[in-house]
Amino acid sequence: MIKEKLCNFFFIELKKGNTIIPKEERRKVMEAKLNQIFHLKERGTNVRTEVLAGLTTFLTCVYIVAVNPGILAAAGMDTKAVFWATALSAAIACIWIGVWANLPFALAPAMGLNAYFAYYVCNTLGLPWQNALACVAISGVLFMLLSVFRVQQKIVDAMPDCIKHSVGAGIGFFIAFTGLMQAGIIQKSEDTLLTLGDLSNPGALLALFGIFLTAILVIKRVRGAMLIGIMVVTILGMIVKNPETGAAYTMIPESIFSFENPVTAMAPTFGKLTIKGMFSGAPEMVLGVVFAIISFLFVDLFDSIGVLLGVSSKAGLVDEQGNIPFAGKALFVSAGGAAVGAVLGTNTVTIYGAESATGISEGGRTGLTACVTGFFFILTLFFSPLFLMIPSVATAPALVMVGIFMIEPLRKLPLEDVSIALPVFLTVAFMPFTYNIAYGILFGLIGYTIGQIAAGKGKQITKTVWVLTIIFVVYLLLDIIL
Repeated sequence: MIKEKLCNFFFIELKKGNTIIPKEERRKVMEAKLNQIFHLKERGTNVRTEVLAGLTTFLTCVYIVAVNPGILAAAGMDTKAVFWATALSAAIACIWIGVWANLPFALAPAMGLNAYFAYYVCNTLGLPWQNALACVAISGVLFMLLSVFRVQQKIVDAMPDCIKHSVGAGIGFFIAFTGLMQAGIIQKSEDTLLTLGDLSNPGALLALFGIFLTAILVIKRVRGAMLIGIMVVTILGMIVKNPETGAAYTMIPESIFSFENPVTAMAPTFGKLTIKGMFSGAPEMVLGVVFAIISFLFVDLFDSIGVLLGVSSKAGLVDEQGNIPFAGKALFVSAGGAAVGAVLGTNTVTIYGAESATGISEGGRTGLTACVTGFFFILTLFFSPLFLMIPSVATAPALVMVGIFMIEPLRKLPLEDVSIALPVFLTVAFMPFTYNIAYGILFGLIGYTIGQIAAGKGKQITKTVWVLTIIFVVYLLLDIIL
């Protein structure tokens, strides 16, 4: 049945008269159709590689469907409805960017912004979650308007080369730091802020094993190295127990199949956003709402730009001038995904850099990778217990390896020039230290402007960079005041 539907979608005949068309011939026709849609040969890839890359990307970001409902529950939202909204919004955005922009990026509700949504906008600012969803939707629409006027594309193209190269490395450190913390290899410390984790903990040792196993497979050029690493650690997690809970790291589900009535499951959040009462409070309350909308827009915009700048070069999507021709489409999808997610009942949908990079590292080069990722997000609605059993110690090694891959652009930069080294350092350092990609770009660009002025090269600063620098400074002042 599935094969027939897939063949019908690509207008592939199963029979000619009474003769069944051979499987190999049908496969070639299907590959030709996919090549026509996604330009596989043009980008030096094939269907098998793209499917493997899409699965790898999905396995590294499937955690969001488990984590997001728990965080948004703190805002009073229904966890089951948020689960559905998270999976569906991710699937829609992934397939959208794959088919329309032909890019191998994954999109899903943003980690970080979900905490901002629940703990600041709802719990601190006091907005009902319905109003908070409206803030997300408004920011998404504003983001789309910027895209229509090609403002986003101009921002991406105007970024100085030192920022473009250092953003990738900064995201790499951010990704690796996330993986190491996630695995317990690095942990918080009251004395030194951070310190080495407890390596006697089986989970940390399991993650370390996964890191070295994945590294060995990558060095040996084994296809699907990161996917193999995830699967091996997941299997080992079935027999290794977490000393804190006494249970295995990989919890085998009682059933692999689970599906509910979509209308009933999504009813508590679907279409519940409203602007009623948002702007009728005290002046400081209204100002807080406006700042919340700006924050959702700002973080989504510059997180997405950061991912495009940092990951596109790895996917071979940067032209000879160092620009990303498809950036406008990618950012428009990110904006549209935010609006769609708000209607479904979840926080801002954005491009996932770390997770997209894992698939790109496995050879993903086209939108087919994103479509495969989106397809698996849909499957989570049917097989959620199976996908949600993958422990964080299994995905951590893939994130660390991606971090290793992404530091390479730093070697291209003239770091002996302090006017260049300053923005590079600020960009790379602020991303992991503030745990925010947007702040890395913000301080990096401010550092670039200051460095160029100090070096007597102020005339080389473009109008776009000047405007962005002023906007960033104003944003910081608002952040301090509010």
